Amino acid sequence: MDLNVSDLTVARGGIAVLEGVSFAVSAGEALVLRGPNGIGKTTLLRTVAGLQPAVAGRVNLDREQMAYAGHADGIKAPLTVAENLTFWAAVFGTGSIENALQAFDLEPLLDRPAGALSAGQKRRLGLARMVVTGRPVWVMDEPTVSLDASAVKLFAEAVRRHLAGGGLALLATHIDLGLSEARVLEVGPFKATPPALDDFDGAFL
Repeated sequence: MDLNVSDLTVARGGIAVLEGVSFAVSAGEALVLRGPNGIGKTTLLRTVAGLQPAVAGRVNLDREQMAYAGHADGIKAPLTVAENLTFWAAVFGTGSIENALQAFDLEPLLDRPAGALSAGQKRRLGLARMVVTGRPVWVMDEPTVSLDASAVKLFAEAVRRHLAGGGLALLATHIDLGLSEARVLEVGPFKATPPALDDFDGAFL
């Protein structure tokens, strides 16, 4: 199983932000997207995950193979940690939540309402959701926001187990995850050329 992105152009607010993006990620591999804030990493990930249409180009993997984790944790505040993960396991038909609990050290929080968790604990719960999806392709946008150093290590180990099991991961992050095996793609060279202004538009700038 490979994720192949070919000559992809993505837009934010109707204006292209990245163009001509091409890369491939194979089973057992992780690719980290790097670039300054605002360049379009989130837009690129959302397009790859099928959450918004591409302007041009192609993503050749069935989106049903993907699980996406964005800036929101995707948790239900009134439900407990166990109930949240059980809900997502039922949605994706994967059954057990034990591996997810262990991966992110959530067992001591099993019966705590998600709304009562700290920001870091909520993030760990949101990331544990990726484990229970059972999907082979993880697409993650700044997954370690709000995590302390020990939780970042838990996340890196969870990614390694996912890769060892034949999965693949596409991540955007500014920090070093300790995944020395991950490849890095700088998205700066794919920055789209700003649209040309005609004389009428220019008169109002």
